[in-house]
Amino acid sequence: MDYPSRADYARLNADLYRKYLDFSTAFKMDGGLALLVDIRASQLNGCAFCLDMHVKQARLHGERELRLHHVPIWRESPMFTPRERAALAWTEALTHIPAGGISDAVYSKAREQFTEAELAELTWRVAAINGWNRLNVAFRTTPGSKDGMFGLDKSGLG
Repeated sequence: MDYPSRADYARLNADLYRKYLDFSTAFKMDGGLALLVDIRASQLNGCAFCLDMHVKQARLHGERELRLHHVPIWRESPMFTPRERAALAWTEALTHIPAGGISDAVYSKAREQFTEAELAELTWRVAAINGWNRLNVAFRTTPGSKDGMFGLDKSGLG
């Protein structure tokens, strides 16, 4: 689909972009789990740029292709661990916050799998990817347009 050109938010606000990028790369969370979180939030938010980027990163990280196809159906798929399921449920709840807030059931499932500190970090991670999704959806960043800059051209998915 052809979109009209929109502003390059990263270039126009380079200092804020660098600071947000620094924040977004400061997490200590397992890379594979973090990428599943980023992929699911990007799917829910309809962010083509981020979804493209994080699928390529996941492949470079060694993620199996079939698991990537199963992210949208993680509840029905046997391919995810209880920890991954809790992270994906938490991601969905925070990405589309229900009117009544995050349920005790979702919180309890997350706490069964994550320490309080890990859950706080996961929450920051979800907040970060949701921010990137909103930026890239608003400015219609073209999927794959920054592959060279991020080393994603090595994924074999170009």
